[in-house]
Amino acid sequence: MNLLTYIVLFVITAYTFGFGVTLWKEKQKSSAMAVFFLCLTIIVLPFFTII
Repeated sequence: MNLLTYIVLFVITAYTFGFGVTLWKEKQKSSAMAVFFLCLTIIVLPFFTII
């Protein structure tokens, strides 16, 4: 079950990071930084809740 959780989190993180890159290329730097912060939160938060 943990493997499935990590796979789903990886897919969500990759999609969110890709969206942030798209925003960065469209010169929306502040929005991209917010999305990158959200991506970082998605990576860090499970270590406090799952384990």
